[in-house]
Amino acid sequence: QVQLVESGGGLVQAGGSLRLSCAASGRTFSSYSMGWIRQAPGKEREFVAAISRTGGATGYVDRVKGRFTISRDNVKNTVYLQMNSLKPEDTAVYYCAARNSQYSRTDYYPTDWTRYDYWGQGTQVTVSS
Repeated sequence: QVQLVESGGGLVQAGGSLRLSCAASGRTFSSYSMGWIRQAPGKEREFVAAISRTGGATGYVDRVKGRFTISRDNVKNTVYLQMNSLKPEDTAVYYCAARNSQYSRTDYYPTDWTRYDYWGQGTQVTVSS
């Protein structure tokens, strides 16, 4: 199992930047594909970005491409989401999630948020206009 703790959320003006971090427990972090999923008030959860267990492959939902960057450090057991050019519609609770992918291809990452097995508690991101 893995436990996930997010940090880095907050209030920012439109056009600003935030960097979210997700610290994972356990010694097998490099076996997990990692993702960021968000949920805005009154809306369903939405896949935002994901990264393969080696960090060699990444994917994004179209509306954040070119603005958000996901990365990971398998020594520090941490995954990051750098968010630039933030928009009010990015306002949501952002969740870090993990899926054990040790038997999957090294470039595998889920883009369906229901495929993730472990979740953090979430961190609020609010973008003011």
